[in-house]
Amino acid sequence: MLENAFGYFYEAANLGSMRLASEKIGVAVSSISRQIAQLEQDLGTPLIERGRRSIRLTEAGRMALDYYRDQLADREALMNRLRDLREMKTGRIDMAVGEGFIGRSFIGLIDAFQRRNPGITVSITSGTTSEIVRMVLEDEAHIGMILHTSDEPKIRTRTAVAQPLMVICSPDHPAAAMPALTLADLQQHHLCLPPKGFRIRHLLNDAEKRAQTWLEPNIVSSSLQVMRELARAGRMVTLLPRVSVISELEEGTLVARPLREAELEHATVSLIHRLARQLDGAPSRLLGQLEAKLKSWGEVDH
Repeated sequence: MLENAFGYFYEAANLGSMRLASEKIGVAVSSISRQIAQLEQDLGTPLIERGRRSIRLTEAGRMALDYYRDQLADREALMNRLRDLREMKTGRIDMAVGEGFIGRSFIGLIDAFQRRNPGITVSITSGTTSEIVRMVLEDEAHIGMILHTSDEPKIRTRTAVAQPLMVICSPDHPAAAMPALTLADLQQHHLCLPPKGFRIRHLLNDAEKRAQTWLEPNIVSSSLQVMRELARAGRMVTLLPRVSVISELEEGTLVARPLREAELEHATVSLIHRLARQLDGAPSRLLGQLEAKLKSWGEVDH
């Protein structure tokens, strides 16, 4: 009711008379008069001077009019911001991404998205799989990208792409001359591998047991960036899914060779978000673009 009363008062004050306000909004003059009287009672002070044919505001009336104008302006600004948000002009996207994906191809996609949507702020945090899953569960991140599939019931996997483990080395490393390598071949080279708790080591451990061939890394690092850089330096060989080094493969600073082991399970790259979280606007659009990119990375290996 107070909103209606302010609306009638606003129109009468702007037009200078209740009659003109009545004609504009299609409400009887008596109704407008009653609403203004009720508004004055609610505010505890007269808003218009009585006994005049035209509207003349009291000091309180001018304050009330200014207040309502500000309210209308704020409401219009809010609606404009909401419209801009729906149209992808403003907003924020929080992402949690495994370090291995933060290469030139991924950064190029994010940069292109932000260039097309300069009002969108994109926040990217790297972390382990468990950290990323926690951030997604606690709504600290709209989207997560992990080298794994999560069995957490409150996590929805939007897309999962299988990626075989590949032998990664520099183009001038002796392993690059081989069409494919076995675990026994890898024993002849200096290796950089992630710690045993990582998904890659779980996959390798299963393959090692089947082949009864054990790998002893010379360097162990939890940083996939360190693994990539050591391989680029030329002395080390590492094992990663192709998607983790796609930028280096495209520019020719690294090469990938198949690991010839029967029944070696593929690593899986997954895009995740919290189950039941509505990803509208900017997060939804970026998620769709990431999904398409992820599928294209997977298609390269088929």
